[in-house]
Amino acid sequence: MKELQHLNKYFLKYKYSLLFGVIITISAIIFKLFTPRLIGKAIDVISKGLDGTYTKEVYSKELMLNILYLIGAALIAGALTFLMRQTIINVSRYIEYDLKNEIYQQYQRLSQNFYKSNRTGDLMNRITEDVSRVRMYAGPAIMYSLNMITLFVVAFFYMYNQSPKLTLYTIIPLPILSFLIYFLSKEIHKRSTIVQEYLSKLSTFTQESFSGISVIKAYGIEPITNDNFEALSTENRQKQIDLTKVQALFFPMMILLIGISNILVIYIGGKQYIDGEIESIGVIAEFIIYVNMLTWPVATLGWVTSIIQQAEASQKRINEFLKEEPDIKNTVSTPTKINGTIEFKDVHFTHSDTNIKALKGLSFKINSGDTLAIIGKTGSGKSTILDLIGRLYDVEKGVIEIDGNPIKDINLTSLRNSIGFVPQDAFLFSDSIKDNIKFGSVNATDDDVINAAKNAVVHKNIKAFSKGYDTVLGERGITLSGGQKQRVSIARAILKNPEILLLDDCLSAVDTETEEQILNNLNKVSKGKTTIIVSHRISSAKNANHIIVLDEGKITQQGSHDELINIDGFYKELYLKQLSETLDA
Repeated sequence: MKELQHLNKYFLKYKYSLLFGVIITISAIIFKLFTPRLIGKAIDVISKGLDGTYTKEVYSKELMLNILYLIGAALIAGALTFLMRQTIINVSRYIEYDLKNEIYQQYQRLSQNFYKSNRTGDLMNRITEDVSRVRMYAGPAIMYSLNMITLFVVAFFYMYNQSPKLTLYTIIPLPILSFLIYFLSKEIHKRSTIVQEYLSKLSTFTQESFSGISVIKAYGIEPITNDNFEALSTENRQKQIDLTKVQALFFPMMILLIGISNILVIYIGGKQYIDGEIESIGVIAEFIIYVNMLTWPVATLGWVTSIIQQAEASQKRINEFLKEEPDIKNTVSTPTKINGTIEFKDVHFTHSDTNIKALKGLSFKINSGDTLAIIGKTGSGKSTILDLIGRLYDVEKGVIEIDGNPIKDINLTSLRNSIGFVPQDAFLFSDSIKDNIKFGSVNATDDDVINAAKNAVVHKNIKAFSKGYDTVLGERGITLSGGQKQRVSIARAILKNPEILLLDDCLSAVDTETEEQILNNLNKVSKGKTTIIVSHRISSAKNANHIIVLDEGKITQQGSHDELINIDGFYKELYLKQLSETLDA
């Protein structure tokens, strides 16, 4: 139960609703337990009517009163039970809502490294399947536990007043039941944890298969993928069956123990009635009804125990992520004004997941409003520079300054709000094209969206769709071509109108003519903005104020386009090679 203590704050939040639910539960049980007593009295009335103790008139009157009382008690108990379920189950839904929001907010707080080491399917499983199991504990488990405890306490009080000896014989099976539940609960907890882990594996495999379905089809590996899925599903099924086998022991065990209690009531109660220890036969009938009324609560005891064990296993998995601390922390609470001057001072950075040293003592400066182009081979550290400027990671050694201040001393929200970032692998959401462009500027007008699309040279493509800007894209923007996705992503950054514009090889999927148009438009819209262009093309870099050439995390060349093409080195070689390719085309 230690892991489930995390929910105590939510129970305190909804304490009044829960308290009301407890009061309603107790009231419902009290009225429900009128039934055995009234039936016992009715049997006594019938018995006295048959042996002549009551006259016909008295017999009819007493019997009718008992029937009316019975109907009234049943109606009130039914209404209170309905109200009890509405109150407590509603609280569990509120807790589910709060817990999902807490997990989602934590997911957003966590840094890039967290998502590199955890799979999407597992993250989704924890916020869906695991939270659902926890909700069962916060709702049905609590409700039935309250119901069971109240019923046992009140029923035991009524039964003991009628016949202490018969009551003690009736509850003999309960200690045995408690021992068996304790034994089975430990096994359920262990197997529930395994089941949840396999559910995460299955969710992860499925999510990755659906996301990469085009690759699977292109390589014709559907049969292999299907076999892998079937193997994983078989393992998952076996783990579920192993859990179910243990859970299946509960209900037969409950029914057996309740049956034994009934036999004891009839045998012991019958002997007591014959010996005169019990005054009326109605008491035996009353006890039999009490025992049978306890059948469902006792039966649910195993189910509730199973729910609690599964909820604890799920909450443990949830707590693992909730206890994670983000690598990147916002240490400045007040907003920071960003102008755009960026300086790297002896910056070193190593990717923790691969131990690859991406940057080795990198130093450069770009003044506010200038344009810097970064050229280099694949893996030279170009994209890492942009990630560090957006503070997706912190440097290992050295310092990055924005407007003369260390980047860690700048409000993280202000920093990221001032950046327009266009990644090489453009990510679009399954939403309309218009909303994808408005992603960073939700209050933008339709005219603003159109102007941004025109500057990104994608307006004509969008208008060609039957629904234009209202066209809803497939997952990850699969409806669009690679070049169209890049240009929509550029339009998104332009619309944001940021102080710093970061372009990570975002023109790699467009032709040279379109690239030239976009660059000309970017020169206009980026005036006064600090712009960094990462590219493999000289055509994208040639108009920058300053160009640096990276190789294995170090600057090997730097200067203007005119300076670099007159110096032997990587830049000149690349320029001549691309110039030759252009002439040949």
